[in-house]
Amino acid sequence: MTATPGFADLTPLARAREQKAWYWYDWANSAYVTTIGTVLFAPYLISVAERAACGFVTDEDKGLKCTDNLHVLGLGISPGSLVFYVVTIATIVSALILPVVGAAADRSAKKKSIMAGFAWAGSLAAALMFFVTGTDWQLGVLLLFVANICLGSSLVVYDAILCEIALPDERDRVSSRGWALGYLGGGLLLAVNLAVVTLHDSLGLGTGMAVRLSMLSAAAWWAIFTIIPYRGIHNREPLAVEREPGGLVRQSFGQLWATLKDMRNYPMTLTFLLAYLFYNDGIQTVIVSASTYGDKQLGFDTSVLIATILLVQFVAFFGALLFGRLAATRGSRQVILGGLVMWMVVVVVAYFMPEKNVVMFLALAVGIGLVLGGTQALSRSFFSQLIPRGREAEYFSLYQACERGTSWLGTLVFGVVHQLTHSYRPAIVALVVFFAVGMVLLARVDPRRGIEEAGNTAPQVV
Repeated sequence: MTATPGFADLTPLARAREQKAWYWYDWANSAYVTTIGTVLFAPYLISVAERAACGFVTDEDKGLKCTDNLHVLGLGISPGSLVFYVVTIATIVSALILPVVGAAADRSAKKKSIMAGFAWAGSLAAALMFFVTGTDWQLGVLLLFVANICLGSSLVVYDAILCEIALPDERDRVSSRGWALGYLGGGLLLAVNLAVVTLHDSLGLGTGMAVRLSMLSAAAWWAIFTIIPYRGIHNREPLAVEREPGGLVRQSFGQLWATLKDMRNYPMTLTFLLAYLFYNDGIQTVIVSASTYGDKQLGFDTSVLIATILLVQFVAFFGALLFGRLAATRGSRQVILGGLVMWMVVVVVAYFMPEKNVVMFLALAVGIGLVLGGTQALSRSFFSQLIPRGREAEYFSLYQACERGTSWLGTLVFGVVHQLTHSYRPAIVALVVFFAVGMVLLARVDPRRGIEEAGNTAPQVV
């Protein structure tokens, strides 16, 4: 199957078939991101860590609050901050690993195989979370670390494939549909898990077993639905890649170093990447911390949290499609800027939200859903326009270093502020800074100039 250099196949029907297959990886990995990464595993692992540190799990209704620390390499770690520190460390490691994965993928004719391999390794780590019980928080930390690294690695290659299967004018639409399908799939599985967790007594299950079975279902979903893009996407020979001497690993490190030095030649691309680093850190920290904030700060039980995230999922499905339509007439950068304003409103409202006010919490969830999928989908498609040909996976590896589930600065600030104040309210409102800085930097990006600097063809609406 022939292709234009670095871009999409010329045959519309063949291109459409591959795009439909490509969407399904958003559907596949969103089960892990939603059920495990967003809703269940953080509060569950915190409870396991609290049991290890204090011998009991925090229960505000009974006046119990775990204030003892875990002891790791001589450091005192608050159980409530543990998950956020793990995500921070995983992302720092990702900053070293993912660019090498991307550079290797750009030199490989087996992108879909690399993507699927990391997906199946990550789903295996997620499945093993079923065995995290009692006080075994160390196993939970290890599996969360491995799953996040594998997710990020698979998404590096997945995002790079977008440039091969979609023309410049198609990318906002294709990216938005992928995100929308991901939210729909993640929401459907979460609905099933909501029923399992809520009705655990009638099913003869304890709460812990219901949570563990739900996480196992997400791992299976991730693994099974990855088969569709693996079978439907075509491998292509690498194009326009400068060959470094030596084997693949040496070539990958060599080209990574060359790209880091060469990024000054693409100032608009670099500026967008910095903007994305900040505002996506804010988005990812909201996603990762939402269930913990609702559980530990606002006093909602697990069934309310799952129902709320479920609402976010289905609203985000429509939000992603809406943002894609808006970008077709107003340009993706302008729509993203509007979304960042809405994100700042969201975290300020969350700070002032009273405890156990379900109506306000659901209204906030609707606001999050409207901007969540749209800002992420358009960020992916906008960045794809700014990447030099032949370096798609390598540049997306830098992009993925601050992508969903791999935020580092935001989770670090969130964890540190909580540890200093013993409250999640100042931690959540501190995220305003990330959205504000990201918005200022994004406003400095000239889209048309960036696309021209990268040597790409600009879409009709920039």
